[in-house]
Amino acid sequence: MPGNETMGMDMTKQTARADDAAAAPEATSPNAAPITAPASAPPAESAAPAAAPADSTAIAAELKDKLLRTLAEMENLRKRTEREVAEARLYGVGSFARDMLAVADNMRRALDAVSPELRASAEPGVKALIEGVELTERELIKALAKNGVRQFTPRGEKFDPNIHQAMFEVPDLSVPAGSIVEVVQPGYMIGERILRAALVGVSKGGSKTAPMQAAVNDNAGSASSGV
Repeated sequence: MPGNETMGMDMTKQTARADDAAAAPEATSPNAAPITAPASAPPAESAAPAAAPADSTAIAAELKDKLLRTLAEMENLRKRTEREVAEARLYGVGSFARDMLAVADNMRRALDAVSPELRASAEPGVKALIEGVELTERELIKALAKNGVRQFTPRGEKFDPNIHQAMFEVPDLSVPAGSIVEVVQPGYMIGERILRAALVGVSKGGSKTAPMQAAVNDNAGSASSGV
């Protein structure tokens, strides 16, 4: 019958399809290598880590050297700043102190103008005035010394053209040549620097060295020309 034939053909097709599906896994050979995705190529920097430790050591050494240099520079800067501040504090009063020396000189001239006889015969009010001037002079010298300005009177010392100015020579054979026998005007130092040279008279005793004689003559000549 036609219906039975159609049903038989359909069953035959389904059987063939089942056989094909069962046979499909066996199409691949059991000895064939499995198919995998191709491995990606290693990055170009894969060899860099081998040299990294050496590079890190060099960088660390360079940074340490820079740090030590910076610390040394900062320490030198600190010391230099402290020194400059101390010098500014000490020598900053130089100009003012130099002006005050004229006041001290005038006080000394006023006191030197009063002879011992005049002081002894002076009235009580005049004596009190003289004592007041002496006290003021001493206080001025103390105030200058408190600010680093020191007075010096080099009587009996050897002449030094760096801190003394020779005004004249004294023919005195009792002292060595080149010795200071008279101080016309005291000198002043500020710290280690000369603020004003002392005006002195130098002995003309025994033999003199050529440099000493030349220095005395030059200073005496310059003082004479200035007058």
